[in-house]
Amino acid sequence: MKYLHREDLFTWSEFNAERNIDFNSTLWVRKEGNILIDPLPLTPHDLNHLKELGGASWIIVTNSDHLRDAKNIRDITGAKLAGPQGEKDSLGFPFDRYLTGGDELVPGLKTVELQGSKTPGELCFVLDDTTLITGDLLRCHKPNCLMILPKQKIIDIENVKSSLSYLLEFQAINSIIVGDGWNILNNGYQHIKNLVEQLNN
Repeated sequence: MKYLHREDLFTWSEFNAERNIDFNSTLWVRKEGNILIDPLPLTPHDLNHLKELGGASWIIVTNSDHLRDAKNIRDITGAKLAGPQGEKDSLGFPFDRYLTGGDELVPGLKTVELQGSKTPGELCFVLDDTTLITGDLLRCHKPNCLMILPKQKIIDIENVKSSLSYLLEFQAINSIIVGDGWNILNNGYQHIKNLVEQLNN
């Protein structure tokens, strides 16, 4: 796994040839128990690295299209599963907790619910007020070019605009760790603001 912009954050990726981007997973290392977000399959190297870093206490799935290897990694690590309340009945197997906007699974990890995406109640997270971790709706197919899903996959663009506008309340966001594409490690808030303005024009 690779370091991100903080020594307690790691990522591993899988290249998607269809979209010419990386799919990404995130690990937050914390003494109270590590958290994985949208975990892809782990190579033997990455699995050993995860074990060295303390395994996992929680696995969070942001939406049903990002189940990825969550069930298998749960079985390997013994971690609990958390996912979107909006998809409680469509995730395919039971989770230990279902999250909605305003929840904090653990201190410092604020849940934001994004409405209008291709799945109901998609989740993203604001870590320590400064790092946004996204699932499907917010992505970055080119460096420093924050975008949303293609319009044909959006259920309700007005709800999307409203949800993204809510993110502007988190003015200290500097980094954006995306599930799909390139991470943005500086000036994250300005990128969100620019995207919201673009969608509203």
